[in-house]
Amino acid sequence: MSIQFSRRGLMTAAAAAALAGPVFAQTAPAGRASVLDTMRRATRFMVDEASVGGGYVWSALPDFSRRWGELEASPTMIWVQPPGTGTMGHLFLDAYHATRDEAYYAAAVSAARALVRGQHPSGGWNYVIDTAGEDSLRRWYDTYGKNAWRMEEFQHYYGNATFDDAGTSEASQFLLRLYLEKREREWRAPLNKAIQFVLDSQYPNGGWPQRYPLSHDAGLHGRPDYTGYITFNDDVAGENIKFLIFCYQTLGERRLLDPIRRAMDCFLACQQPAPQAGWGLQHNVETLKPSAARTYEPEAYATHTTAANIGQLFSFYRLTGDRKYIARVPEALDWLESVRLPQRLQRDGRTHPTFIQPGTNKPLYVHRRGSNVVNGAYYVDGNPEDTVIHYGSFRSVNVAGMRTEYDRLAAMTPEAVSEGSPLLARQGSVGLPKYFTLQDISVSDMTSDGNRPPAEPVVVAGLISGLNARGYWPTPLRAISNPYIGDGSPEVAPGEYRITRVGDASDTSPYITDFPVMGVSTGEYIKNMGVLIQALEGAPAA
Repeated sequence: MSIQFSRRGLMTAAAAAALAGPVFAQTAPAGRASVLDTMRRATRFMVDEASVGGGYVWSALPDFSRRWGELEASPTMIWVQPPGTGTMGHLFLDAYHATRDEAYYAAAVSAARALVRGQHPSGGWNYVIDTAGEDSLRRWYDTYGKNAWRMEEFQHYYGNATFDDAGTSEASQFLLRLYLEKREREWRAPLNKAIQFVLDSQYPNGGWPQRYPLSHDAGLHGRPDYTGYITFNDDVAGENIKFLIFCYQTLGERRLLDPIRRAMDCFLACQQPAPQAGWGLQHNVETLKPSAARTYEPEAYATHTTAANIGQLFSFYRLTGDRKYIARVPEALDWLESVRLPQRLQRDGRTHPTFIQPGTNKPLYVHRRGSNVVNGAYYVDGNPEDTVIHYGSFRSVNVAGMRTEYDRLAAMTPEAVSEGSPLLARQGSVGLPKYFTLQDISVSDMTSDGNRPPAEPVVVAGLISGLNARGYWPTPLRAISNPYIGDGSPEVAPGEYRITRVGDASDTSPYITDFPVMGVSTGEYIKNMGVLIQALEGAPAA
């Protein structure tokens, strides 16, 4: 879950309109031809050489002898988790909108077909698709997934679909865009399945589990299975709400209004009473109390999730004009202020501990011992030293900024704050944004930083000249992993693994290397294509 693919809040009509308008001047004719040629060459490489059956992973060696998503992928696997196949489909549609070149539409169709072939019968998606079938996928889970010490979500094959990391949401939004583009019947049935998946998986109280259909497994590491809890982590609910709003506006499905409202109200129901008026990463379905998940996610309040949920409540107020969504925001802000770390414990601008113990308001810090998934273990205590580095125990939370935004919204009338809301506007009057990958997002595959620079002439010239003869931008593959060599030993290997991203040689978790080799990065392709689209089409920078 280390991927950074954040969308900041739900889109209003005004924001969607802003995305469609030009900001930068168009390139000169000669520059335009070079931009178009560079885009075509880069896309031809990705479609002809990098894709597997129309789908994509995150990065690869130039000869594709090793390929990675969040973990190393087998030769037949593609990634759904962003920035994977769905993100690439969105980029192809963005390029099609900028150029009207049918080759980009054809690439989007290939990506969509790859996703549809891997769509779970329930209508959602797993993190990954193995084009070689179920047996091959199970072998991968029993080898690479099972031995990725810190990647507990991959250590067990559930056989269902997940909302984690926006994979299902992004794939669903992509199918919606593709269907609306030309209203081709091929996409209506899988789109309907995706919509029904979101509806079927929603609890009566409006929340969503992390995975669905619900698992009946006993769980991992001696804990109950956490995947059925109401999940706020990684913006599960916010992404589903966004997708349903898009469908409500563009497809005219009024039946989606009640699920949307129930989902927003679940945020209110799960906010805990003062003085600890925050949220956890996930909440028990019956008690609505914060619950533990992975072994490094204790039963606790989460400061960064609380901040994200406050942001969602601001969005809900803008969408509805209903003040109930911001009524208890001051309580949440007061709680966040009360758990701010003293200056001496703050790290690199990180002002708050990630986890707070219910009842005591004491910070909980995450540590580990051992060297691999067999002999290792995670634990939490009150010691802020030597915490694990792959899951931050400290967060940057801008309480003052949120308080300013609350004061601004609270001073506005409900009519003013909700003007242009797609929920309140006449159905069909608010379309989808012209561009999706040019929104305020960060698309990182752990190798590319995902931060798109402005389309300045020197940047564009560098991208044109930097595309190599094969048609890709050589990128240092900073995120790599140990190859699978067999299950970990029960004996702890020599060395220090408490604060490393990876354990001993049997650990298949990704880590950042000091000696990267050059390779192919999907994230870098998406980022660079976004810059070229900006230069070509005058689209706004994030």
